[in-house]
Amino acid sequence: MDSSDQLDATFSALAHPTRRAILARLAKGKATVNTLAEPFEMSLPAISKHIRVLENAGLIKRGRDAQFRPCTLETQPLEAIAHWTDQYRHIWDARFDAMDRILSNMKDASND
Repeated sequence: MDSSDQLDATFSALAHPTRRAILARLAKGKATVNTLAEPFEMSLPAISKHIRVLENAGLIKRGRDAQFRPCTLETQPLEAIAHWTDQYRHIWDARFDAMDRILSNMKDASND
């Protein structure tokens, strides 16, 4: 999968709140599918489908521990998104600087 396809898969996987919640849980440490399913009012097959989407996007990895297959978070796709969004950081920095100047001018005008 090239980098553009990887970004597409990662953004698509992150588009669903259940999948983002699963990743948030996995940020605390590895977990089984049953553990990941506990907070949600949906069937185990539905949770498994969300996990499969995350796995296909490279965001999680399933291991093997006896009869369990614990899931762990894979951070590389998230790092790729952070790198991609950083290229637009200068735009937001410039806008925040402009807003800071406007607010400073408004504050000076109100003190006069």
